[in-house]
Amino acid sequence: MGLFSGIMEKLGFNKSAQQAATASLANDDQRAQGAGASPQGAPQPAPSLAATVEAAPTAIPVVDVLGQLEKLAAASPQPLNWRTSIVDMLKLLGLDSSFAARKSLAEELGCPPEKLGDSAQMNMWLHKTVLAKLAQNGGNVPKDLLH
Repeated sequence: MGLFSGIMEKLGFNKSAQQAATASLANDDQRAQGAGASPQGAPQPAPSLAATVEAAPTAIPVVDVLGQLEKLAAASPQPLNWRTSIVDMLKLLGLDSSFAARKSLAEELGCPPEKLGDSAQMNMWLHKTVLAKLAQNGGNVPKDLLH
């Protein structure tokens, strides 16, 4: 289980949403790897009807990400600003916030290599991406936090 699945679990996402997120991350990786695999202009086979049916979206139960994080922040003995800091968000969730853990999470979520070399840029990218992925998987994340 990756760190992103741990974040989802701590926020109350159900197992099917976690599995869908993991599958989505794997599909993103496959698309990225496959993009350079065929010669440019080569025709791509059309997806089969079965593949299209399998890819049909299903209803995702909404998880109150904002409420969960606010509740944890209110109960925390230390002031943690999860709205701007990935380190504080991970601490609030009781997860490993070390540089190694954050780098692993960034790699799991597909962080561009040029950002991995600069911890500040990686952290900003990671915070934004984690919130966006939570929203994609049924989390109610305020739009102002997704910019």
